[in-house]
Amino acid sequence: MALIKPRILAIDDEDGILRAYKANLKHSYDLTLENNPLKGLELLKQYNFSLVLLDVMMPEMNGLEVLKEIKKIDSDQEVVMVTALNDVKLAVQAVKLGAYDYVPKPFERDELIAMVGRVLERKSLLQENTYLKQTLEEKSAFLDLIGTSPAMKNVFSLVEKVAPTDTTVLITGESGSGKDLVARAIHKASFRANRPFVVVNCAAIPDALIEAELFGYEKGAFTGAHEAKQGKFELATGGTLLLDEIGCMKAAMQAKLLRVLQDHSITRVGGAKPIEIDVRVISATNLDLEKAIKDREFREDLYYRLNVLPVVVPSLRDRKEDIPLLLEHFLSLFSKELNKNIKQFSPDSAALLMEYDWPGNVRELQNLVERIVVLSPDKENITIDDIPLENALLSIFKKDLKGAKEDFERRYINNVLIEAKGNQAEVARKLGLNRTTLISKLKQLGLR
Repeated sequence: MALIKPRILAIDDEDGILRAYKANLKHSYDLTLENNPLKGLELLKQYNFSLVLLDVMMPEMNGLEVLKEIKKIDSDQEVVMVTALNDVKLAVQAVKLGAYDYVPKPFERDELIAMVGRVLERKSLLQENTYLKQTLEEKSAFLDLIGTSPAMKNVFSLVEKVAPTDTTVLITGESGSGKDLVARAIHKASFRANRPFVVVNCAAIPDALIEAELFGYEKGAFTGAHEAKQGKFELATGGTLLLDEIGCMKAAMQAKLLRVLQDHSITRVGGAKPIEIDVRVISATNLDLEKAIKDREFREDLYYRLNVLPVVVPSLRDRKEDIPLLLEHFLSLFSKELNKNIKQFSPDSAALLMEYDWPGNVRELQNLVERIVVLSPDKENITIDDIPLENALLSIFKKDLKGAKEDFERRYINNVLIEAKGNQAEVARKLGLNRTTLISKLKQLGLR
């Protein structure tokens, strides 16, 4: 399938300029040439253009007037003004009115091509950001991150803001909370998305090997180095490198990493020649790095280099309203993988799982749903009988007698509410309560 070329409209009353546009741009872009600004405005009403190249001085209509009309048609339309050297003041005024930039006549071929490339790249990023905002507002799943809780919406917002930049990000949160998914979301939403995403688990690599793992090594650098090998930084060229469990990195390696982040170059083990790198670095940890700094276990200067933009991933117990969405997601995933036709968790089983504190966070929930799907018969609904209660009831056992009683009442009344489809009169009758007492009890237990 042929690639769709970006569409460019060039409006200029000089035939020589239009010919120059054709010679320089026609091979890479879908180019429309027009020497009449009024006809150009009509074209803009009929077709979508990625960019308009607009002359400042034209006999039929001043370029500033044309620009104003273009912005009335589409306020987001990208426009670059093209002007003679003595009209630069008008071009600057046009930028204030919404033009992206200006190019003075006579322009150089490379200057024109570079300007067009910058404008279209910016437009692409703006479109991507618009898409991310729509995703955030309309969907509960955001680049594989799932949730509608305020805590997760804050994470979505940070991902959206930082993704189009090359800013280093430090992701913190408990084990199993989804730090790696946040890192992948940042990568997917960045201009590096089609380049490698490389993960290094700093806690899983022996101290003696981590330098060679990150920076690579030359042939003969040590016993067993029979040939040169690229490290993770080189493998991630143009893309993103996630340094997971960065808090486990030893001090000597921290100093070398800091130098790499400052110089944007690495030197292989056994090598002498620095190798320039173009890699975005994201770090993640479940440790308290500020405490590690006080204990002299982590370098303060490296911490500030990594922590330009911090993202805190909430624990699952702090966003329990997201549990039903996560249950639905994992149930669909494992039902497909295991070729089962399980549709949903029953309301009472989902309510029971929302009572649990989930010390293992989302990873623990995911593992439990997989276990349930594996062990359950092929039926549409997962019920309380299908849930390993030793998990779900742990939170109850931690409570005193009053708390355990409230938990039991909450689940029992919730089941009656579901059976009665929310009819309070019917619920009150079944529970042997008057309606006023029922309303007070529902409010006390946080039920609707």
